[in-house]
Amino acid sequence: MGDRVRACTACHGEHAIRIAEGYVPRIQGKPAGYLFNQLVNYREARRHNSTMQYMVSHLSDAYLWDIARYFASREVPYPKPASPPDAPALLERGRQLVRHGDSGRKIPPCEACHGERLAGVLPATPGLIGLPRHYIMGQLGAFRVGERHAAPPDCMAKVAGRLSRRDVEAVAAWLSSRPLPENTRPRQEPVRNPPLECGSVERPEG
Repeated sequence: MGDRVRACTACHGEHAIRIAEGYVPRIQGKPAGYLFNQLVNYREARRHNSTMQYMVSHLSDAYLWDIARYFASREVPYPKPASPPDAPALLERGRQLVRHGDSGRKIPPCEACHGERLAGVLPATPGLIGLPRHYIMGQLGAFRVGERHAAPPDCMAKVAGRLSRRDVEAVAAWLSSRPLPENTRPRQEPVRNPPLECGSVERPEG
């Protein structure tokens, strides 16, 4: 399998994100269901990246599921968190949104779905730790303006659409500067009573 995914590691690397290069996320250790969903989302043009779409355009669900399970089983070190910006009010707004949300604007807390440790939740919710600020801003911004979509019902598009540009900056600044938890693996127990219904691609059997 390692030989089959060399096209993946050529860009994503063997050890986490290439921060200096920007939008090349870590894929090792993320929930298999999440990775599978994203591969299908690229194939079905819900996400847009010409290289990714070319790579997966003719691959079957079963093949994509094999790739997802392979990377989900990999455990590699996370990069160190970024230094927080000298902006206390911005960081506090980010902490509030991640930990408590904003009930007045119907924004649920990030941790309600991504877990208290923000390391993701099985079977298909990704972690938010170890990601650079510009990547988090880019993905939230893409959801917010309709450039990125998930399988319906698209819960992240709903949440991001309720965030202001300043909120996006605040969440990214706070998340990217958080110390890593001792346990960086996704939580095993699924979320009970999630604040929003989120779509997921049906996985192949086996």
